[in-house]
Amino acid sequence: MEFSKQLPVICLLLFIAITFLFSFWDKVSDWKGNISFLKEHFKNTFVASIVPISLFIITFLELLAGIGAVVGIFNYLKGSNGVGVMACLMAIIVLFIFLIGQRIAKDFDGAMKIVVYLIPTIFCLYLLTNGINL
Repeated sequence: MEFSKQLPVICLLLFIAITFLFSFWDKVSDWKGNISFLKEHFKNTFVASIVPISLFIITFLELLAGIGAVVGIFNYLKGSNGVGVMACLMAIIVLFIFLIGQRIAKDFDGAMKIVVYLIPTIFCLYLLTNGINL
């Protein structure tokens, strides 16, 4: 496949890598601040009691999605889409967790904003799994 036809998937995987690796770094570099913010955000819900373990799991999944997207770019350039598909699926799982969390917290504006990230991620998955030649 010529490189110009690979650009949409490469750009989308790069978007996923940037989004999730920066989010991972934000959580790791200000762990206590994130714990404090999330405990306050979920203070009137059952989630408040599981914020630390939830944040740890989400942070780990974000790292996997981000690294997977970077590796997925190189694999895609070599003709394989498996790692990219797994990175997209991991990213979608994280985004669904975020969406559910925002709904539990009754932060409907925050839930709407998650969709901005879901759309390109799902589109990337679509392109990778359907072998679209743009």
